[in-house]
Amino acid sequence: MPSDVEPPIPAVTEKPAARRPRFRVLWLAPLLAVIAMTAWVFASPVGSSPDDDFHLVSIWCADGGEDCAPGQQENTRVVPEPLVDSACYMAEPAESAACQEPFDSGAMTETKRGDFAGAYPPVYYGFMSLFAGDDLVASVLLMRFVNVLLFVGLSTALFALLPAVRRPTLLWTWLITTVPLGLFLLSSNNPSAWAIMGVGTSWLALLGWYETAGVRRVLLGVLFGITTFMAAGARADAAVYVGVGIAAVTVLTFRPRVSYLLKSLLPLAAIAVCVAFFFAARQSSAGFNGFSGAVANSPARDLTEAPPGIGDVVSQIVTNLTHLPGLWAGVFGYWGLGWLDTFMPAGVLFAAVGVFVAVIFTGARQLDWRKAIAAAGVLFTLVLVPIYVLAQGGHMVGQQVQPRYVLPLIVLLAGIMLLPTSPRPIGFTRVQRIVLGLALVYAVAIALHTNIRRYVTGSDVGGANLNADIEWWWSFGPSPMAWFAIGVLAWAGAVWVLLRELSVGRQLRDFAAGPQPVLISPGR
Repeated sequence: MPSDVEPPIPAVTEKPAARRPRFRVLWLAPLLAVIAMTAWVFASPVGSSPDDDFHLVSIWCADGGEDCAPGQQENTRVVPEPLVDSACYMAEPAESAACQEPFDSGAMTETKRGDFAGAYPPVYYGFMSLFAGDDLVASVLLMRFVNVLLFVGLSTALFALLPAVRRPTLLWTWLITTVPLGLFLLSSNNPSAWAIMGVGTSWLALLGWYETAGVRRVLLGVLFGITTFMAAGARADAAVYVGVGIAAVTVLTFRPRVSYLLKSLLPLAAIAVCVAFFFAARQSSAGFNGFSGAVANSPARDLTEAPPGIGDVVSQIVTNLTHLPGLWAGVFGYWGLGWLDTFMPAGVLFAAVGVFVAVIFTGARQLDWRKAIAAAGVLFTLVLVPIYVLAQGGHMVGQQVQPRYVLPLIVLLAGIMLLPTSPRPIGFTRVQRIVLGLALVYAVAIALHTNIRRYVTGSDVGGANLNADIEWWWSFGPSPMAWFAIGVLAWAGAVWVLLRELSVGRQLRDFAAGPQPVLISPGR
C-alpha cells in the first residue's frame, strides 16, 4: 500500500573543514566595516539624527536616574539641558554645530520631549541607558559605536551560520540598501538603527532556520529571536515589518508536513512578541490615526500645501501614489540626512539608485512563483503602509512619513529579490562588479564629505578641505579630513573584499559544495 507521507527534504549541512583553514581576505570585511562606520559615528555632532532630542532624553530617563527628575507636570522631566538643546542647528543647513552649549555645564531644564508615556517600545531605550553616564559626549559616542558593533556583529554571525548559497544574498542586500541613509542611521543614536538591522537580519535567519539542521539551525533560531526582539523593541512599525518578513519566508519555504509545522512554532512565538510590542506602544496609534506635528523638510515639500479638492480621499491617495517613489528615493539620497536638512548632491542619488536598480533587476532574472509572491507582498506593504498612514493623517508625501520609516522594508524587498531560485548564482562579471564598486565608493565619499561639511562649517562653505575654517569639531581624535579619508578608504576596502567574494566563480564553488536549499529547483 503506497504511503501518503512524503520523504523529508534534506536539510542544508556543510561538512566541517578537515584542516585549519588558511587566512581569507574576506575575514577583513568586518574590521573594515567597523572602521568605515566609525567615521560616520564622528561625522555628526550630538543630536544630529532625526528627533535626537527626544531619543536622547528617553535614553537618559529609561532607568529613572538622577539625571531625569520628575517635572512640574506629569508629562515633563528635568534633564541635562545640553540633551534638549543639542540640535540648535536643526533646519538651518548653513549653521554649523558651533552653536551648541558646553556639554559639561551641569545645567538642567524641564522638557516634555521624551518617551514619558510609553509611546515607543522600551527595549532600545533601556539597553542604551546602560551606557548613559555623566560625560554626555562620551556616552553618546559610545552608544553609536555599540550600534555599529551590533550591526557588524549580527551580520557576521549570520554570514557564518547561513548555508553558503545564502551568503551572497546577505552581502548584496546590505551593500545596495545602506548608502547613504542606512550608514548614517546605523551609526547614530536613533532607534531606527535597530529597526533596520533587526528586520534586515531576522528574515534571513528564519530562512536559514528552515533550511539547516543541528547546531547551525539552533543558532540561527537564536539569532532570529534576538533580532526580532531588537526590531520590535525599538519601533512599533518594525514589529509589523518583522511580521511581513515572517510571512515572506513562509511563502518561500512552506511544505505541508508535520516537521515544517513544528519548526513554525518559533516564528509563531515571534509574531506573538511583535503583536505585544506593537499594541503596548502608543506609537502604534499613528498607524490608525496618522501622525501629527511638524512638516517634514523634504524635496517634496511643495506638496505639503494641499491641492484643490484634497478633501476627496481618492484624490489625495492618487496624488500620494504618484509621488511615493520620492519617499523611497529618500533612502538613496533624495531626501537629506540628519534632521532632513543635510541635502545630498545629485551624484549620491544617481550612483546609489543606479547600483540598487542594476542589482535588483539582475536578481529578477531568477524568479519562481514563491519568490514572485513574496516580493510582491513586500512591495505591496511598501506602498500600503505610507499611503495608509498619510491618508489617516490627511497628509501628503513630504509630510510626517520619512524614508527611514520604510528603509527596513526596502532592505527586505532587496533581500528577497536576490535569492537564487536555480543552480546558477546571481552574479556579475568582473567589469560589472568594478563599476558597481566604484559607484558605491563614489556615493559614500560624496555623502560623508557633505555630511561632515554641513556640521563643521555649515553648508554655505565649500571646498574639498574639511580642515579649513573649522567652526565645530570634536575636542579629541583625528581631524575632519582624517576621518573622511579613513572612512572612505575603509569603505572602499570593504566593498573590494565583498565584491571579490561575490564573483561568479566563488559562488559556483559554493553552490556545488553541498545540498541545495528548498527554494532552489535543480535542473531549471
